[in-house]
Amino acid sequence: MSEPEVSETTLRRVTELIELGRDREAAELGVANSGGRMDVRSQLDELGPLLAGVVGGVSPDQLDRSTPCTAFTVRGVLEHMIGGATAFAAAFRGVEPSPPETDDVLAGFGPALSGLAEAILGPGALERTIQSPFGEVPGDTFARFVVLDGLVHGWDIATATGQPYAPSDGLVTEVESFASDALAPLRDGDTFATPVDAPPSATPIERLAAFTGRRV
Repeated sequence: MSEPEVSETTLRRVTELIELGRDREAAELGVANSGGRMDVRSQLDELGPLLAGVVGGVSPDQLDRSTPCTAFTVRGVLEHMIGGATAFAAAFRGVEPSPPETDDVLAGFGPALSGLAEAILGPGALERTIQSPFGEVPGDTFARFVVLDGLVHGWDIATATGQPYAPSDGLVTEVESFASDALAPLRDGDTFATPVDAPPSATPIERLAAFTGRRV
């Protein structure tokens, strides 16, 4: 069997990242585009600090700002993420969920997301069948939905609050590859919206956001 080819565009981007000293991102991008697959644990390792940084930069007076996720304000996105993290952590552990702590979303975000990450990384969690909002899903697959959701909601929050948001090209490429297949049967206008066109100048994370139905 021949080795999968890597596009010239990807090769150029890998070279650029290496020249910038961003070797880890270069390696991840190369793997994501050569038939490999980034382990979901590595995705979580990268996503966690990204989200912590963005949410840590939100001030209380920004909570009622609108976001590119049109159904939610910043507060609403955080409540949604805390509620999801609480329920999904329980699902990965195979237990009943407790009520989410959303009285103070800025204080409650970190513990909720840490609890979810710990549950996903627990023994046997990725092999468990998860009862998700859209049916039974293998644990590894649902963990990738968690990363997709978190990555794009991080962009929602950063955009609404005027913060920089720069996930690695390797992570975005991997998540976009997963989303291109996984979202098609779920686009009901509620769970996931219809894709929109991103402008030519869009960054990789902006293109992913547009693919999930956000206007960028």
